[in-house]
Amino acid sequence: MKIYADNAATTKMSKTAIAAMMPYMEEYFGNPSSLYTAGQKAKEAIESARATVAELIGADPREIVFTSGGSESDNQAILSAAALGRAAGKRHIVSDGIEHHAVLHTLKKLEREGFEVTYLPVHENGIVRPEELENALREDTCLVSVMYANNEIGTVQPICEIGARCRQRGILFHTDAVQAVGHIPINVAKDHVDLLSASAHKFHGPKGVGFLYARRGVKLSNLIEGGAQERGKRAGTENVPGIVAMSAAMREAVEKMDENAQKLITLRDYLIAGLSEIPHSALNGDAARRLPSNVNFCFEGIEGESLLLLLDDLGIAASSGSACTSGSLDPSHVLLAIGRVHDVAHGSLRLSLGEDTTREEVDYIVESVKNVVEKLRSFSPVWRDLTAGKTKFYL
Repeated sequence: MKIYADNAATTKMSKTAIAAMMPYMEEYFGNPSSLYTAGQKAKEAIESARATVAELIGADPREIVFTSGGSESDNQAILSAAALGRAAGKRHIVSDGIEHHAVLHTLKKLEREGFEVTYLPVHENGIVRPEELENALREDTCLVSVMYANNEIGTVQPICEIGARCRQRGILFHTDAVQAVGHIPINVAKDHVDLLSASAHKFHGPKGVGFLYARRGVKLSNLIEGGAQERGKRAGTENVPGIVAMSAAMREAVEKMDENAQKLITLRDYLIAGLSEIPHSALNGDAARRLPSNVNFCFEGIEGESLLLLLDDLGIAASSGSACTSGSLDPSHVLLAIGRVHDVAHGSLRLSLGEDTTREEVDYIVESVKNVVEKLRSFSPVWRDLTAGKTKFYL
């Protein structure tokens, strides 16, 4: 049996998205900046896609800038807000310790340039508390950046409450919504969001394309200089097939969102119940306030890398956290932030289900994980010391 359970890393392109992009690869392949018909057909497709994306998050089409994906969108949003803050004499930013590295590394860059960043705690459930954010805001705060939903442990943040507090204080609010768009309802107006990042390949669109929402009146700084594409905010010939496919995939994901969420929540909770039967294991993140597809566990006394390799031998594709840090030997910064000790954080497993996942597949995952964990513990010196009482259990 072959099971793909790493949809948080990337998703399979939908047939709808593939069908939508093909005419712009074969027939309407013209440069959208050209005046002849083939180019203008491509330009029309971009603007139609912009209108679709805007509609699906409650925005105006003029507030959507197409990018290469979530990382670029995060960078442009944060650096733009910082530039506005610098010009106003404000150099303080508020974020948290479980953001994606596209956010964290950009914040570190700004710290080297003289900005001060306050990283809020997320506590054991992985959720930022709005009252603590309120207490962290200062007169010189120019930006708050809190992700909509975490890519590792799936926790969904109280975005509306955070956004309302920022709006009341006149502070720009950015949210990395890469894991959320297409999976949970988003309305930037109701959520009081000023800047939002998204990536197509997380909701069955193609890789290499995404978008940045920037509320009207928020001036963006350019990351890429060149032509006047995207109203001068993102130079470079547009990825027309990718943009068209993204809008089609997003439309399909939003239209099927309720149906998919119901199914996934049932399977997710069934999977959590099955894995919870493994002794000295623990679910990471809030049990209820999490993405419909996300399950993240720690198993004491094992190494996550060995777990992943043995599961792969059994036909199960999973991960131990963010795909962007899969080459790192360090434990997840997200798990450390919610209080997991290093030894426990090393034994983590992230399973992110898809709309095509079946109950039979979940049963196979549970059985396989139980067997592999037992096997790894049988020859683990760490597990031997734990069971002998030489070291203490944390889970």
